[in-house]
Amino acid sequence: MHELSIASRVVELAAEHCRAAAADRVAAVTLRIGRLACVHEDALRFSFDLVREGTPLASAILRVIEVPVTVWCPACGTEQTLPGIQHFACPACGTLTGDIRAGKELDLDSIELETEETAAS
Repeated sequence: MHELSIASRVVELAAEHCRAAAADRVAAVTLRIGRLACVHEDALRFSFDLVREGTPLASAILRVIEVPVTVWCPACGTEQTLPGIQHFACPACGTLTGDIRAGKELDLDSIELETEETAAS
């Protein structure tokens, strides 16, 4: 389960950022995950819940933004978003394409920090 190593690294990075910013805790972490990234969201959430214990992320929320697969269609001359990941053809004209422009991402998009002052207000 590579989701455990992904969750561990996300917690590690967010905790480092929290310490560097002199914050008290991490409130939320947002990841952008492409549909082709081979990350199972439920397994990632389960792993995140396990590895965040005892860290500044102990009560943090994990947000996931799913990035659809976008390909370049040479016939249409445009980027097209695929309705699924089973058939790599332009949804407008049916031309087959393997020119993937988005959908493989696994990015740490944002880290929301809290201090005692911001938590009280």
